[in-house]
Amino acid sequence: MPWIQIKLDTSSDHAEELEDLLLETGASAVTLQDGKDQPLFEPALGSTPLWQHTVVVGLYDAHTDMDDIVAYLKETYQRQPFPTYKVEIVEDKDWEREWMTHFEPMQFGSRLWVCPSWKEVPDPDAVNLMLDPGLAFGTGTHPTTALCLKWLEAQDIDGKKVIDYGCGSGILAIAALLLGADQLTGVDLDPQALEATIDNSERNNIASEKLKVFLPDQAPEEAADIVVANILAGPLVQLAPLLAKYLLPGGRIALSGILSEQTESIVSTYSEWFDLDPVVHSEDWILVSGIRK
Repeated sequence: MPWIQIKLDTSSDHAEELEDLLLETGASAVTLQDGKDQPLFEPALGSTPLWQHTVVVGLYDAHTDMDDIVAYLKETYQRQPFPTYKVEIVEDKDWEREWMTHFEPMQFGSRLWVCPSWKEVPDPDAVNLMLDPGLAFGTGTHPTTALCLKWLEAQDIDGKKVIDYGCGSGILAIAALLLGADQLTGVDLDPQALEATIDNSERNNIASEKLKVFLPDQAPEEAADIVVANILAGPLVQLAPLLAKYLLPGGRIALSGILSEQTESIVSTYSEWFDLDPVVHSEDWILVSGIRK
């Protein structure tokens, strides 16, 4: 079905009011978008931050009389001047299929590939991780995930016990198992992430006894040889004592989801328990790794 949309340029202070008005006029969906490429990192717990320059987008059936919609908005909106806006036809596409066509196989290190489950693998003799990310984060395209995958590929992982803290789609957990890990524990706050990890592990023919997933308060306190955590700097600082406890002496850790300007905070925190390696950079992100003292 074809669609038509209206885009209104506004501020974070007025975005919710416009969102309510669009819903009143019968919009099938309303989304809020970043109008100035302003990143939002680590919002406070329970908060829903918006960009200072926000674009409010209302989506309507293409047969909707948008002149009537605009007239109602101008009459009802309590603030002046009325925001600048644009009305446009939205091309009718299968958006899920459109996204899938642009997700290509990616290589990490010399032997690991991450391949969409709907595409042919480039190298059948490589370690091929077949991925269907679904609703959980983690496809390998983000620099932090790529940093962790390259780090894992370079480790002596055969027969090791590994913990993936913040497992998301399960991409790091499954990569570790395909690279030779013996046991993998995946931990995540989001039950959907745990479900995605299990689904993706089954797609990669991982034996169920090799991979166990848990919510944080249910995770066993068994020490591992390797811990990888690709989350955010704030939680990583808070989790430092726990992640250190999870590692055997001489075990290795890799931390990512960290902005370059947050390096000192992570390094100073984790140096209490770990002999740290040189920090690895990718774009604005870093990976911190080390050996448990």
